[in-house]
Amino acid sequence: MVEVICDTSFLINLATRRIKNIDNLDVEIGAISFVVPEVVKTELLKLQMVPEKKHDIEKTLDFIEKFKTIPLSGSFADKELLEYTRSNKSIIGTMDKELKKQVKYAGGSVLSFSNDKIILES
Repeated sequence: MVEVICDTSFLINLATRRIKNIDNLDVEIGAISFVVPEVVKTELLKLQMVPEKKHDIEKTLDFIEKFKTIPLSGSFADKELLEYTRSNKSIIGTMDKELKKQVKYAGGSVLSFSNDKIILES
């Protein structure tokens, strides 16, 4: 099983949007499991305090409740995900264009969204 380390924006989209190919992902990409770093969970809890984001964040926190959590902590999620990728050559789930570019440069792969579908960028 391939673990996809998710950032905040990816999880919010995963939890709040209708994803057309979510049921076929294991056929297209292989068996995957979404993993949530502690630093991302912390970011979500901070975002929950923003009134206009509260509903989406609560929905996201409920959605990720059963996801595996990894002890990646720090003050800035993107930095931690990038450092993790450098040492583990992992797949990062993100919507952030700059992070995508940096992850690919560090030798990792990116899971993202395009036209309401999850896509693998390498």
